[in-house]
Amino acid sequence: MAERAKRFVIVGNGVAGTTCAETLRKNDAECEITLIGDERWPLYNRVALPPYIKGKATRQKVFLRTVEQHVQRGITLMLETRVTKVNHEEQTILLNTGQELPYDALLIATGGRPNHLRAPGADGASNLFNFQYFDDAEAILDAIHTSKRAAVTGGSYIAYELAEGFREQGLEVFWLHRGPHFLRRVLDPEGGALVDDIAREHGVHMLYGSTIEECVRDNGKVKTIVESHGQRIDVDMIGAGLGVKLNLELFKDLPNVEIRSGIVTNEYLEVGVPNVYAAGDIAEFWDVTIDRHNILGTWGNSIGHGKTVALNMLGQKTAYEDIPMYSSTLFDSYIRVIGLTPDSGDGLESFEHLNAQSRSYQRLFFLDGRCVGAVLIGDMRFRQRIFAAIKSREVIAPEARRQLLA
Repeated sequence: MAERAKRFVIVGNGVAGTTCAETLRKNDAECEITLIGDERWPLYNRVALPPYIKGKATRQKVFLRTVEQHVQRGITLMLETRVTKVNHEEQTILLNTGQELPYDALLIATGGRPNHLRAPGADGASNLFNFQYFDDAEAILDAIHTSKRAAVTGGSYIAYELAEGFREQGLEVFWLHRGPHFLRRVLDPEGGALVDDIAREHGVHMLYGSTIEECVRDNGKVKTIVESHGQRIDVDMIGAGLGVKLNLELFKDLPNVEIRSGIVTNEYLEVGVPNVYAAGDIAEFWDVTIDRHNILGTWGNSIGHGKTVALNMLGQKTAYEDIPMYSSTLFDSYIRVIGLTPDSGDGLESFEHLNAQSRSYQRLFFLDGRCVGAVLIGDMRFRQRIFAAIKSREVIAPEARRQLLA
């Protein structure tokens, strides 16, 4: 009697989920693959959304897959669909349509949803935007074309991308930071001051220790914001980059699953329940390079997770081993974050170097004497040396750390 084809279900059709589905198909021509997403779109490139709102990337460049391509690959794509429950004992999932699907292996790669601005007058305002999804980018572009002045709130990468995008489109921009500087957990004050210099040079009004306390509305739109120092700023639109809340709800009722910042997995991205895996932004994975758990929602990290989970679903015991990295423009400069930083790990030592004249900044992070991460602004020449130091796992004495940047 012929063996039944394996049934693989993937919740989340972002880059982790789609990569997993396509890797499964490449390695098993007969398996059944169901890919479920709650948006109306197949895979698009979230990294391309900032250039898209600047007018520097076309819609065609943003979208990476079509529904037809999934059909050609034999992947059942279910859009605008949510999974409401995982029955780990029966190995089934329940959909919001009432349909129940069986699985032999299940990947949950549900990512996160943006935190909304909580201030009187903010809720439901038609010109207040988060920046997580393609539909957000479309709405932002529509608003930009009829706006002259914008506010951005938050000290995150998303907030910088919004501030940069608004300025590129010619808007006057006020950027409100709750903390003392941009990325206050990753950069030291000197690094924060360099980012501040770059933003101010490009015309951004920077406000620190400042939050939006009230949104004054007219006809459903915010016309004025009142910030925490009492300043009133008239605006045509607001962008919020206030971090994300991870979509962890499907794990709440599963036994033997540990939830910390994300879903704790081992190096194989297993979550503690047989045949269930986590990947992408939600996975707090065991990082074999630094010997501790790590969580980093980056595009490259998610691709690596998707490939690794697929191989493990197919029975090829494969550990995820890579150094996560995030890159973004800073107007006419550039930032790259590598490996473990204080954003995702505690107890790190740091070594900083700033060259104000060349607008170059490096900050290295060490754990038990080993280099485990870095943030670079401007000059990227040291990145390969830093990658090599992280991979080598060698202890670097304090007096030798400067040599990594020599």
